Amino acid sequence: MKTLAAHISSVPLSLDEIKEALTNSQSLANMNLQGIDLSQMDLSQTNLSGAILIGVNSRETNFQGTDLRGADLRGADLRSANLTDTHLQDSYLNRTQLQGCNLSGAQLGSAKLQLALYDSLTVWPEGYDYRNSGAVGPYANLGGVFLNTANLRGADLRYANLRGAYLSGADLTGANLEGAALSGANLQGAFLTGAYLRQARLIGAELQGVDLRGADLTEVNWEQLQSLAGADFTGAQGLSESDLVCLCSRPPQELGTWNSFTRSNTAMSLRCS
Repeated sequence: MKTLAAHISSVPLSLDEIKEALTNSQSLANMNLQGIDLSQMDLSQTNLSGAILIGVNSRETNFQGTDLRGADLRGADLRSANLTDTHLQDSYLNRTQLQGCNLSGAQLGSAKLQLALYDSLTVWPEGYDYRNSGAVGPYANLGGVFLNTANLRGADLRYANLRGAYLSGADLTGANLEGAALSGANLQGAFLTGAYLRQARLIGAELQGVDLRGADLTEVNWEQLQSLAGADFTGAQGLSESDLVCLCSRPPQELGTWNSFTRSNTAMSLRCS
């Protein structure tokens, strides 16, 4: 086996080298494991401090008690992983997928969680203020954040605070935004196809060119919209008569604007008379 030190911040280890190191109880601190498939492996009690784990597939991996201090896990898939009692201080968890992940007992001091995705099945350490961590999920406090062009397909954003958030061009296809606060949000050109928006608050939102085809819009608050020019409501569910009256009373120049992606104009998609 090559000397592990030769791999520090250089060529990623192979999976065979990782398995041999684990068999020999060798430390993997500061090693480059970028892009490796570690799914369903037992990495419990391993020293991975300072390791490069960018983009690794760690679905259902056991990291119980592992030292991940200062590790770079940006973009890693940690869905349903066991991270109980892990040391994650000063780690980089930006844009990781934490859906269904168990983080009970984990140490997250100074960990960077901006744009990490979690859901209702994610288990957080007791007392950890995940809602204000910068991670994206149900009840998250994301007011004014920049999520332009973000990939949030199928994201669980129920009751999230997205007031004044920048979501232009974001892909929210199939996302759950039930009860989300989107007042003043910029959703220009966002993709909300098939999204669940029941009781969402869109007061003063910018909806130019938004794709709402097939979305559930039951009891959405449409007050004081900035603009919905080019918004496509084709096949949207839950719009009441009062909703249609409100939306179809928008200025003619808005209703007549064509959506550059769906090739439909707003009035046609709402069937305004």
